[in-house]
Amino acid sequence: MDAARYLIDYLIFPGFLFTAVVGLLTTWVDRKVTARVHWRVGPPWYQPFADTVKLLGKEVIVPAGARKTGFLLMPVVGLAAATLASTILWKANLDPGSSFIGDSIVVLYIMTIPAIAMILGASASGNPLAILGGAREMKLLFAYELPLVIAMLTTVYKAGSFSFENILGMQAASGQFLGSFSGTLAFIVAIFCAQAKCSILPFDIAEAETELAGGAHIEYSGAPYAVVRLNMAIMFFIVPVFIVTMFWGGFTFVGWKILTSILKYVAIIVIMVLIKNTNPRVRIDQAVRFFWGPMLVLSIIALILAVLGY
Repeated sequence: MDAARYLIDYLIFPGFLFTAVVGLLTTWVDRKVTARVHWRVGPPWYQPFADTVKLLGKEVIVPAGARKTGFLLMPVVGLAAATLASTILWKANLDPGSSFIGDSIVVLYIMTIPAIAMILGASASGNPLAILGGAREMKLLFAYELPLVIAMLTTVYKAGSFSFENILGMQAASGQFLGSFSGTLAFIVAIFCAQAKCSILPFDIAEAETELAGGAHIEYSGAPYAVVRLNMAIMFFIVPVFIVTMFWGGFTFVGWKILTSILKYVAIIVIMVLIKNTNPRVRIDQAVRFFWGPMLVLSIIALILAVLGY
């Protein structure tokens, strides 16, 4: 029974099916807000679903010089990892008692797997532009993970635990970490790191359509490209959920708190989309300097302030 329950959790709710649907709806919100910023109407709500179905029916082309197994397998690995991270994260929010020791660290590490899968898939394609995109993604991964981890440690120190259950419990008892000075600084760092983790402007350096014509994803087509797009949609969904959980009290689906939970999530999405639409793409060297400079310093200050009780 336990195995069947875990399988249902992973494949249906709060796993793959739920995550994929909400992730695609999140990309629609992104496109709709972007359109409004540009004074356009934007697509209908079902457009991301139609695009995914269309890609699933397209021909799959594997480059002649590609390592076929790695090239086709990596998008699936990234999708499986993103789904697993979402399942653990939502189980912790819906049923804090299901949380386990260190699950916040586990989720943070699992959320790096899609980026690693992108790098390996790009390398397996044999395309020079894809390999260059993969190299950029690797540098970006090393750049933003350090300040993100330190920002997360700020909330971990405040809660006195790496467990989502204790992190959410402490916020329920003593107030959301975002309400403290150190929590606000760490939250700002997390938002910018989320832009990079979700590969959106100003940090969509690995794809860079105007420079690399899609970069790491340039050789994907058909169903594999649909999986790549779905993986990106899921990451755009779960990274803000992770931030809400760590800094903003998580999600509570009881009474009027359902509305506040949804509004917290939508607020972060809108902030990320506005950052995306008001900033140009930066170079990889600028991104590394940004994350290892101001963001790293800000995250360290936040952690020190948390230790001092602020």
